Amino acid sequence: MASRKNTLLLLIVFLLFKLLIAEATTINSTDADLNKGCIEEERKALLEFKHGLKDHSDRLSSWVGVDCCKWRGVDCNNQTGNVVKVDLRNNGDFSRLGGEISDSLLDLKHLNYLDLSFNHFQGIPVPDFLGSFERLRYLNLSNAVFGGVIPPHLGNLSRLNYLDLNGDVSYYVPLMRVSNLNWLSGLSSLKYLDLGRVNLSEATTTWMQTVNLLPSLLELHLAQCELSDFPPYSNPFVNLTTLLVIDLPYNYFNTTLPGWLFNNISTLTDLYLGGANIKGPIPQVGVGNLCHLVNLDLSHNDIESQGIELVNGLSTCSNNSLELLNLGHNQFGGGLPDSLGNFKNLKSLDFGNNKFVGSFPNSIQRLTNLESLDLSENSISGPIPTWIGNLLRMKRIDLSFNRMNGTIPESIGQLTELTQLYLDSNSWEGVISEIHFSNLTNLERFSLHLSPKNQSLHFQVRPGWIPPFNLKYIDVSNCHVYPKFPTWLRTQKRLKKITLRNVGISDTVPKGFWKMDIWWLDLSKNQLHGKLPLSFNVAWLFLGNNLFSGPIPLKIGKLLSLKVFDVSSNLLNGSIPSSISKLKDLYVINLSNNHLSGKIPKNWNGLDELQVLDLSKNKLSGGIPSWMCSVSSLSSLKLSDNNLSGELSLSLRNCTGLYFLDLGNNRFSGEMPKWIGERMTSLGQLRLRGNLLTGDIPEKLCWLSYLHILDLALNNLSGFIPQCLGNLTALTSVTLLPTYVADPLLHHPYWEQMELVMKGRHMEFERLLPIVNLIDLSSNNLWGEIPDGITDLSTLGTLNLSRNQLTGKIPKNIGAMQGLETFDLSCNHLSGPIPPSMSSITSLSHLNLSHNLLSGPIPTTNQFSTFNDPSIYEANLGLCGLPLSTKCSTPNDQKHKNDQDEDGWYMTWLFIGMGMGFPLGFWAVCGSLALKKSWRHAYFRFIDETTNRIYVYIVVNMARLKKKIERIGVHG
Repeated sequence: MASRKNTLLLLIVFLLFKLLIAEATTINSTDADLNKGCIEEERKALLEFKHGLKDHSDRLSSWVGVDCCKWRGVDCNNQTGNVVKVDLRNNGDFSRLGGEISDSLLDLKHLNYLDLSFNHFQGIPVPDFLGSFERLRYLNLSNAVFGGVIPPHLGNLSRLNYLDLNGDVSYYVPLMRVSNLNWLSGLSSLKYLDLGRVNLSEATTTWMQTVNLLPSLLELHLAQCELSDFPPYSNPFVNLTTLLVIDLPYNYFNTTLPGWLFNNISTLTDLYLGGANIKGPIPQVGVGNLCHLVNLDLSHNDIESQGIELVNGLSTCSNNSLELLNLGHNQFGGGLPDSLGNFKNLKSLDFGNNKFVGSFPNSIQRLTNLESLDLSENSISGPIPTWIGNLLRMKRIDLSFNRMNGTIPESIGQLTELTQLYLDSNSWEGVISEIHFSNLTNLERFSLHLSPKNQSLHFQVRPGWIPPFNLKYIDVSNCHVYPKFPTWLRTQKRLKKITLRNVGISDTVPKGFWKMDIWWLDLSKNQLHGKLPLSFNVAWLFLGNNLFSGPIPLKIGKLLSLKVFDVSSNLLNGSIPSSISKLKDLYVINLSNNHLSGKIPKNWNGLDELQVLDLSKNKLSGGIPSWMCSVSSLSSLKLSDNNLSGELSLSLRNCTGLYFLDLGNNRFSGEMPKWIGERMTSLGQLRLRGNLLTGDIPEKLCWLSYLHILDLALNNLSGFIPQCLGNLTALTSVTLLPTYVADPLLHHPYWEQMELVMKGRHMEFERLLPIVNLIDLSSNNLWGEIPDGITDLSTLGTLNLSRNQLTGKIPKNIGAMQGLETFDLSCNHLSGPIPPSMSSITSLSHLNLSHNLLSGPIPTTNQFSTFNDPSIYEANLGLCGLPLSTKCSTPNDQKHKNDQDEDGWYMTWLFIGMGMGFPLGFWAVCGSLALKKSWRHAYFRFIDETTNRIYVYIVVNMARLKKKIERIGVHG
């Protein structure tokens, strides 16, 4: 009973609000006899007001004659003839009014309604005199491009019920601002307040207290106001007991939600806090609170998994009125709550871009009023339940970018109200047949863009099938479609966007198909053949990776609507037509990987919108024409793998806006431009490998703060590696891969491609190119040492300095390069040990140090234990240890070796002394005797005397011995 009373009270308040607004617009009498006509003074005031306006489409052409009450946008009181309403809101039927707002309007003393919204007043301030309209109850200046400070004088409008000063949505920053909001306290009758896109940063700490002084307020709209303070105290809205709408999205609160918001304002019907930088958990909702909530939007915040308790709390309301629940783009996780089934009135459910896991909760099948279901970009698994076909009011389903699998149920074909179906990036299998579309008579958009790695889904429809729907958009990629071109597409009269990418079509394109009025056509990665057509109205054309042959039509310049022209990787030949220069709106030209020959046209001077030009992998010759660098919008230039020649200093001097430059594998000569670092300040990817460049590497390359790919390999460069190379700041921070846009309408299938040598092999990079970090200076004539500063490049992934003349040691602090995956120093003259710090590079997976003069043991820890190929260390005679066969000596081995070396030393000198002593001694004696006769006679006399003495000694002793023997024999 109490809930019914509350509902009745809310209904009465809402009706009173509407009646009060209607009162400001209602003419008191509709009886023509009582119409007194326009008051002359007020007519002159309106004409003077008109005179100050700029009316390019004559919206005010009816403002002639004596009776201003009959003028367009003017209403009068039929009893008094006073002008009470001026409504010049632009609803899109005419051009927007501009100019000045004359203070002659002050003569409209009875004016209670003024609407100048959706016009264009070019940033002029809101007139201060508007605060003098004492009877004004409705003031709407929204989206009219006013600027400056909102006049505090508006606080005098004490009768005002409705105030809308919402800034223009077409501007990224607010044009209007306030110095404070104290003037709001004077609007005691205000029921509707919208200051969206007004800069309230100077009032960020007081806005809540000021709003609290508006006791009659029903709706509060402060979207995108640069607010940063969300007071946590219990209940600041003590006077706002009838508040219905709180709309505070896209502010900078950076806080958790206060508890009073969910437990103290029971009258709320709409709560919008999307993109308001809300974080953390959500306070628990008390039983019976927020039971009148109709719309709840907390999307694009940083709310954690505990916040899902909000859903459980709201589900306890017996008379649950919730129709919109948007929690997308947060950090919610876990399984989808079963309590979702309690929201019987729910029409829109958006849980996209979170971390939900598990399968579909069966409770969703109870949401029979559901019209929109978005569960995209989660980790939901399992198949689509067959009961999905029972949600007969469903208009939009988005299950893309999940981990769902299995077959797509045929029951989905029973959703007769369905207009949009997105099933991208899942692991579907089986067959899609005509039954899946049997009753989808309202289907307008269908997207089934799958991964190239999973092509288990087949389309099986009859060649003559006529679908029940009339599509505007179709995207089917990486599935198996019937080998023949699907002729049923010609029955789709409203079709504007077609993507049939990598679907196995092997056929010619029917001639009648080219006459369809479509603006996007992507038939790439099939086996379509034949000649390129000339009669089509498409703006975005992608025919790459097919078998189209013949020349590009000479009169292609007639296709004036073309914005993207991609016919890469076909069999096209001949020259590039000069008529392409007539396509003034072109911003992507991709003619790569064909057999085109001749020179690049010299007269493409009219391509002022061109951003991407890819002519690589053809047979083009000549130089780079001067017009290329005169296109200021050009950001990507790829001319690699041709026969182009000339000096780069002359060709590129005016290409100052380039981010991507690939001129590899041509015959460009001369020195690298010295000015490249100061003129091409946006350059992020530079590939000049495989040319004939000479001279030094310019030091000004170090000025390129965005440079993360530098490939100068296979040239004749010489000199030192610049010491400043460590200043490349893009190689010192982590770069995240750009987020893939989930909205299929915004999907852009063109990505820059570059062929790089990584991990010892040629690799083609496309979508991952923004996060590839590489320096390749191999196969040049660089000398000197590796600069120590290069170790500051902590996120560099590939460093290749091989096949140069480098000397010195590997920098000791090489271990600081923690992002290094490929490191090649082979074929240089580097010496010294492998630095121990290198073993701390745990990401290293490809290493080559061969053919140097390195010495010492090979590290064995971390990644080095996985490098089992001895060829990566070969031809370094001083290296030892696994995986080489040369063993490193232990400490004991070294001591034994030292002892052996010491003994060997003594023995060596002993033999040397003996060898030298014998001849010296021999000639010292014999030489003296030969030269000195007296010495010789004395020497030989000494010899004779000594010999005689020895002889006598022997004879005497022998005689004595004989006598003793005889005497012993006689006695015996």
